[in-house]
Amino acid sequence: MIIDMPDTTTRDINKRLLQERDEGGAIALGRVLTLIIDADAHDPEDAIEAANSASREHPCRIIVITEGTEERRANLDAQIRLGGDAGASEVVVLRISGGVTRHLDTLVMPLLLPDAPIVAWWPYDVPENPAEHPLGQMAQRRITDTSTCSRPSRALRNLARVYTEGDTDLAWTRATLWRGLIAATLDQPPYEPVRRAVVTGESTHPSVDLMAAWLAHALRCPVEIERVPGAPAITQVRLERASGDIVLDRPDGKTAALRQPDQPEHRIALPIRQLRECLIEELRRLDADEVYGEVLQKGLARIDA
Repeated sequence: MIIDMPDTTTRDINKRLLQERDEGGAIALGRVLTLIIDADAHDPEDAIEAANSASREHPCRIIVITEGTEERRANLDAQIRLGGDAGASEVVVLRISGGVTRHLDTLVMPLLLPDAPIVAWWPYDVPENPAEHPLGQMAQRRITDTSTCSRPSRALRNLARVYTEGDTDLAWTRATLWRGLIAATLDQPPYEPVRRAVVTGESTHPSVDLMAAWLAHALRCPVEIERVPGAPAITQVRLERASGDIVLDRPDGKTAALRQPDQPEHRIALPIRQLRECLIEELRRLDADEVYGEVLQKGLARIDA
């Protein structure tokens, strides 16, 4: 069900949500968090689709903020999506214009679920300092996505400079399976130190930088990045040890080959992670990701040096 509310107020939106709750019963019960999506001037539909999928594991109220028309007067148009149009959530799309854009915190405050955690997500443009952003100040977790920025490397280094507990980035989440496979491989004999590591991948993809930073921070060894324009994200990680190299190779973005000394080659399904998968993973935890913080602040500095 989709309910359009042109030229409205948050008070009227909240009244309509309460009305739908009374009429629909359990339709609005059992929400575990509020997810605020700041889409800025971008089309929010891809982010809404990912959030709807994530809501099936994490039932929530989704508040989407996007810029509306270019008219100068302050104006708020809203759309409420329930039932099949909202996954296992309630979606409130706020299209704002004029002076409303300067008061995002007071705009969404009446729509927050009481006594529920708040997660802020910027699926497109990364704010200069997520923790100081009006929406970030009220959130326990702040999710950015530097892979969608026009200058991902610069955005990633800026996030390292302003990092605050509770920050995370989906470029880090996209490398989770790679980190798990590498860690599992190093947990097997002969337990030799890694002399050098090489990460190969798309020339501007921030997951490549974060993977290299994680290896540099965890293994305390030299790490080199080989950048390949147009490659499907991370394509290879090579760890050089005295007994021979460990190579995890995924040239097609779908299936990886794990090669180790004196062992047969292992084929592993390792597709590029979709947006909804990454969002689901990040919504599973509301505490600070300490490893991400250390890699962002210390690991990146090691590879940049």
